[in-house]
Amino acid sequence: MAGPDKKNLRFLIATYLPTTLATIGIGGIIPLIPLTARQLGGSLEMAAFITALMGIGQLVGDLPAGVIAAKIGEKRAMLGAAVLDAGALLTAWQAQNLFMLGAAVFAVGLATAVIALARLSYLTVAVPPNWRSRALSTLGGMFRIGFFIGPLIAAGIVAAWGMTPAYLFAAVMSVVAGLVTLLLPDLPNEQTLATDNPQRTGLWSVLHAHRRLLATLGVGALGLMLVRSARQAILPLWSDHLGFDPAVSTLIFGISMGVDMTLFYFGGALMDRFGRLSVVLPSMVVMGVGLLILPLATTPLTVGLVGALLGLGNGISSGVVMTLGSDAAPTTGRTQFLAGWRLMADSGNAAGPLVISAVTVAFPLFVASLVVGALSFVAGAWLRHFTPRRHSG
Repeated sequence: MAGPDKKNLRFLIATYLPTTLATIGIGGIIPLIPLTARQLGGSLEMAAFITALMGIGQLVGDLPAGVIAAKIGEKRAMLGAAVLDAGALLTAWQAQNLFMLGAAVFAVGLATAVIALARLSYLTVAVPPNWRSRALSTLGGMFRIGFFIGPLIAAGIVAAWGMTPAYLFAAVMSVVAGLVTLLLPDLPNEQTLATDNPQRTGLWSVLHAHRRLLATLGVGALGLMLVRSARQAILPLWSDHLGFDPAVSTLIFGISMGVDMTLFYFGGALMDRFGRLSVVLPSMVVMGVGLLILPLATTPLTVGLVGALLGLGNGISSGVVMTLGSDAAPTTGRTQFLAGWRLMADSGNAAGPLVISAVTVAFPLFVASLVVGALSFVAGAWLRHFTPRRHSG
């Protein structure tokens, strides 16, 4: 038993530790990017644009990530992306102007796209289907833990040495993550049709062959991610709208994230036992209710309670988008399909704050909360219709 136990421990460490380390680094520098841009002489609009370049880089990188992983393999893709990520963060550390900073932030987004795609594709093969949801929910939980811890560490670094050393810290985290990734066992060599008939596994061929699935279940994943990202944006905005002290607003957001990151394994276990809809529907309903009642919350206590409710709804659905994509991924053209799947999900993630911005151009902020709350129910109904009922538990 000692041999298998050591093998499993090595797999768990090599799978989850790199994600946690890299996310701690990235989570620490995300709040600093607009501040660094301002320090380099950028306007508020320019600072916002440079911050958005990370998400833009991720969207641009999603489809190429599938091609890269298919050509060189998931493990090599993750290692190469870790090198790119570390180099980009070192560039941000030494950035002397806005162009250098913007290019570095964009490159971090590209690297993130490759790492996320390759890790999802790797786990799709490496983990038995009856453990898939728990494995991917735990991966989602590592992201949440990293984004919770990262800003706390970065705050200490900034207080002691200033902003730019935080980028160096993030680069070190990325390098260590890459080194730990070396422990991952290689996947079996799966050339099959990719060698004999490469046009069948070309990116556009795979996406065309699965266009109906992406246009149905994929759109549902887009809607889920839209609601997730919108609720992250609207909670601090509502706190600010009510005139709360920034420290109070930060505490409310931290409570929401704290609840969020405690439920990932529970949600994964539910999906493996009872099917994917056992988590999808409660998640969308709880977040929808939270967003609809948020305008009624006018004190720090009530806003904090609604924030905890939103964290509960999001937390139980940790890893569900990755799980749905993994379930749907074909054996032939797996990485290319998952590239398209991630593009749908990342598009929803980018669209959430845009929906809030578009609504608040003409209406008060509470209307934006109501709109996103309604979209949560629509997305839930859409996913209920298109999510396969079968499961691997």
